[in-house]
Amino acid sequence: MERILVSACLLGSRVRYDGRAKTSDDEILARWREEGRLVPFCPEVQGGLPVPRPPAEIEGGAGGAAVLAGTARIRTPDGGDVTDAFLLGARRALAAATSSGARLAILKEGSPSCGSLRIYDGTFGGRTTPGRGVTTALLERSGIRVFGEDRIPEAAAYLARLLDG
Repeated sequence: MERILVSACLLGSRVRYDGRAKTSDDEILARWREEGRLVPFCPEVQGGLPVPRPPAEIEGGAGGAAVLAGTARIRTPDGGDVTDAFLLGARRALAAATSSGARLAILKEGSPSCGSLRIYDGTFGGRTTPGRGVTTALLERSGIRVFGEDRIPEAAAYLARLLDG
């Protein structure tokens, strides 16, 4: 069975920085859950960050690839550096995807870990910029396709192509 790595917050786990979930009511995701395809994962929690925790953003909205390259850091509003926890969480997400055989992921859009099309710009002003989070950048570098929760139909089409082989 083709497995799918998915942000735990989308499945109702209260793991987000504010202690809440962002539960998706998407019918396709619900069907995949019933089929046993989903591998729930929160890179930030698995990287050692508590719940709740201060929000975090990538400096200058530089994106996950810059964090992986060591040219950008992930900071909290008071300047705290949480980069190492985000990197550890990304590596653990890749390990979870690899060990389960997942070749695609559905991750929470906008997150400094999981964003696939946009992330917050690093100013803590509520503005987003095009970019990918650290976990997404690492997964995609390793050949795992990542889709945000607003692109599940696209993910389903990709899954169908994988299954057709």
